[in-house]
Amino acid sequence: MGIVLNDRCYSDVDEISVTEDNIDVVSFLTEWFDDREYVVGHTSGSTGTPKKIHLLKSDMEASARLTNEFFGIDTDSVLLLCLSPNYIAGKMMIVRALLAGANLLVVKPSSSPLKEINRSVDFAAMVPMQVQESLSDSVTRNKISYIKQLIIGGAAVSSTLESALSAFPIRCFSTYGMTETVSHIALRELNTAYSGYKALGNITFLQDDRGCLCIHAPHLSNTFFITNDIVRLSGKTSFEWLGRFDNVINSGGVKLFPEEIEKKISELIPDKRFYVTGVLDERLGEKAVLIIEDQNWTQEKIASFMKEVRFILSPYQIPKEIRFVSNFRETYSGKIIRENQE
Repeated sequence: MGIVLNDRCYSDVDEISVTEDNIDVVSFLTEWFDDREYVVGHTSGSTGTPKKIHLLKSDMEASARLTNEFFGIDTDSVLLLCLSPNYIAGKMMIVRALLAGANLLVVKPSSSPLKEINRSVDFAAMVPMQVQESLSDSVTRNKISYIKQLIIGGAAVSSTLESALSAFPIRCFSTYGMTETVSHIALRELNTAYSGYKALGNITFLQDDRGCLCIHAPHLSNTFFITNDIVRLSGKTSFEWLGRFDNVINSGGVKLFPEEIEKKISELIPDKRFYVTGVLDERLGEKAVLIIEDQNWTQEKIASFMKEVRFILSPYQIPKEIRFVSNFRETYSGKIIRENQE
C-alpha cells in the first residue's frame, strides 16, 4: 500500500522525512503498518478523562470505505489533514487516504489551517472553531471555496456558522459519531431542507426507553452501541439530534434541552462561547442558566439581549439567569466543560 503525502509518493514509512508538521502522522503510519491488529486510540474525554481504547484496523478500514464511497474519494482525490492524528478524526483521514491511494496534504493543526493552502481540495475535515476562524480571517475566508466537500465534527455547528457557509460553493456536513464507532456513522448536510442526520451504508437506528439513540453498525466488529444522545427518529436511517441525556434540565416539570436553546440563540452571541446549564432552584427544581465566556456585558446589553430572546425562545426556555466567566474549562480534546459557575 503506497503512501502519498503532500504530492510525494512513498513505498515505506521509513522513506518519509520527519518534520515538526508531520511527526504525528509518521508516528500513526508506523503504528498502522506494524504487526498488531489494532492501533491505540483515546476517547474524546467529553465526560471526563480520555480513556485509552484499542481500535481494530479492520474496523477503521470498514469505516473509511463507507466515507470514501459516499464522498467519491479515489486515487485522483486530494484530502486535507488539519486535525491531530492523536484523535480518531485525524487518524481516519489518514486511513481514508491510504485506502483510496489519495494525495494527503498535511498541515500542522491550528485554529486557522487554510493559511498555507493555495490549491483545490476534494475533501477535508475540521472542527467548528477552525471553520469559524477561517471565515473570520480576511486571508483565509475565500480559501474555504478551495474545499469541495467539508465535514465538520467534534462540536455542534451553530446556526450562525451554518448560515455563513451558505455563501460558498461547497458541500458541508455536520458529522455524528464517536471514537467507539470509529468516526462518523451519520451525516447532516448543512443548508438543506432536512435538519437531521442520515446513516451511512447499512447502519440503522432505534431508541431505548430514555429516548436515546442506539446504533446498529453491521460494518464494525462490535455492531451495537447505546448512546446518551436524545433524538427524534425519522424511520430507521435518520434522526434529529435534540441533546445529551445528561444535560437535560427538568424545570418545573418541563424537560429543556440546552443544546436546542443554544442553537436558537447562537445568532445573538456570534462572537463569544456560551452554554446553557441547569442549576438547582427551590421553586422550579432546576432553572436554565446561560453561561457566557465574557465579562464585558453592560446592564444595557443584558437587557437588550433578554428582550430579543423572548422573540426566539418559549417562556420555559428563557434563561432565568446569565452568568459571566473569563475562561471556560475544557476537556483534553478542547470541548467545553459545562459547569454552573456558582
